[in-house]
Amino acid sequence: MNWHVVCAEDELARAESVRLAIRPPVAVFNLDGEYYATDDTCSHAESSLADGYVEDGTVECILHFARFCIKTGAALSPPAVDPVRTYPVKVEDGMVLVDLSSRRAAERSA
Repeated sequence: MNWHVVCAEDELARAESVRLAIRPPVAVFNLDGEYYATDDTCSHAESSLADGYVEDGTVECILHFARFCIKTGAALSPPAVDPVRTYPVKVEDGMVLVDLSSRRAAERSA
């Protein structure tokens, strides 16, 4: 596992998101006390999903209004057609962590 600390659990309010400032960045969302992580960059254009509008388990990109399912990463509306990658998230000792092992595996196989 390749766990990265995102923030303290009490720093990520419900229906909010934060950006893990790595390359490329990751967005972490709090959906009613459940935490999810996706690639932060919209698959359509260079825009941060952590800055997007979160509602009903989706995030809307602020640049061209493409919507994504936060839980699965699926693209739900044009202009985005490609999904964004998702990552496992856990809370341990009051800290939110994201596992980037799948990213490392994809980079090795590319």
